[in-house]
Amino acid sequence: MLLGITAKSQSWQPGYFYDVKGTKNTGLIRVDPRGKGPIKDEGFIEYKENAKAESIKLSASDLRSFVAGKDSFIVAAAPRQGWSKYDLDFVQVVVDAPLRLFIAQGGSGGGGGGFSPGLSIGAGAGAGTGGYGGGFGGGVGGGVSIPIFGGGGGRGDGKAQYFYGANTAEMQPITNENFIDVMSEIMGDEPEVVEKIQTKKFGPNNMAKLIAYFKQVQASHGQ
Repeated sequence: MLLGITAKSQSWQPGYFYDVKGTKNTGLIRVDPRGKGPIKDEGFIEYKENAKAESIKLSASDLRSFVAGKDSFIVAAAPRQGWSKYDLDFVQVVVDAPLRLFIAQGGSGGGGGGFSPGLSIGAGAGAGTGGYGGGFGGGVGGGVSIPIFGGGGGRGDGKAQYFYGANTAEMQPITNENFIDVMSEIMGDEPEVVEKIQTKKFGPNNMAKLIAYFKQVQASHGQ
């Protein structure tokens, strides 16, 4: 099921967030909560310190980044690129490299992110004290995963959208025209993956398979 809120996306995940001051707060996070957020034009998540605590909704402008389960997210502006109905929302880091690969997801429903945590395909990214416009900092561990997409946020038409950049301030969409050059640079540490990109074994229409293959090759090399 690619569209709609899954049971897992609605569940609480162990994780943490960094607020705008860079303070780390550990607890439970729900990535795709229902209902309205605290601020009209911003994505949001739900947080509580533990299973018995009261939950609160945190708007994107309250946060720099957060981790839910194995998934790392960062706050980003959405300058009318079609990936969010909000002015400020979350993107997920799929490949954490000097030139990073981000994913944003369309859908319909309530809260922030539009992601369903799960389908982990590797380790690497850490959402640290970087934030809005600033990329990552801190380098906290945790795997990155390609999500099985949920609802949340009313983004676009429900399709995954991929972006690249050193940080979210420089985030640009991946297109048919720039795919080979951009993905070759992002995945440049794995020559056999680059070779398949260059020879068009993978293309823009099978990004999920390319990322899964890249993570598999990384894992085989102990990365």
